[in-house]
Amino acid sequence: MQLSPHYDFPIIVSIDGSPSDQCVPLVRQRRRLEDLLRGLSDEQWNAPSRCGTWTIKDVVVHLAGVNRFWQASAAAGIAGTPTRLLGGFDPAATPSMMVDSLGSITSAAALEMFVSSNDALLATVADLDDTAWTVVAESPMGHVSLRLVMQHALWDSWVHERDIMLPLGLTPAVEADEVRSCLQYAAALGAALSIGLGQPITGRFSVQAANPSVTFALEVTNLVAISELADGVVSVTASCLQGDAVQLVEALSIRVPLASSAPHEWHALLGGLATAFDTPSEAG
Repeated sequence: MQLSPHYDFPIIVSIDGSPSDQCVPLVRQRRRLEDLLRGLSDEQWNAPSRCGTWTIKDVVVHLAGVNRFWQASAAAGIAGTPTRLLGGFDPAATPSMMVDSLGSITSAAALEMFVSSNDALLATVADLDDTAWTVVAESPMGHVSLRLVMQHALWDSWVHERDIMLPLGLTPAVEADEVRSCLQYAAALGAALSIGLGQPITGRFSVQAANPSVTFALEVTNLVAISELADGVVSVTASCLQGDAVQLVEALSIRVPLASSAPHEWHALLGGLATAFDTPSEAG
């Protein structure tokens, strides 16, 4: 399924938070994954990941490839000329073709690609002030703030870190700011992709998660807005998704099934991401 990014104003997605709040978790997660990869054996590099037919090495090659897009998007946004590269992009087919084109790469070369692409990405967003984090740049949803582009980059790498570690029997780190960011973004992404596909599930929804505690409201019209609920109070009129925060990220990222007890509206909201990635919304 080809994406239909939203390039017009108003910006399609807004998420409450400080303009620069993605910088620290973005750097931490990337460097942590580098350290993990440096310790893998060749056998582990060639072991299956959670991503279909991809090996661990394939996932890393993919991450290095998309890092180049994040870096280009950020640089163009900072320069005041945001890109429009993803119209017609197929998130199910294109990444696999990119990985297949480098199928013979060694694990050492894959690691070097990943580290160098991280260096370029992180150097591009290092030392930005709050104003710079609010410039418009391109994400798969279309033109959003640079902050949200980097939130997508964090979510994508965080999920793939688990795609690498869990099949190897390793225990991924759980950092509260990373989980909060990924949970909010996964909720927003599914809703925004549904709008782009002409299949919006409109209404007001909420999330109340634990371990770590994450509570927010999600409002979907022709736009998507996530607002913090600092006092932890969830509207009784909102369809509330509850559960363990990490498992909710996994479910909203279509890595594990969403609990059958979850409100039916949330099962419907998964449709946007599932359609875009050509994946059953209840896939395990």
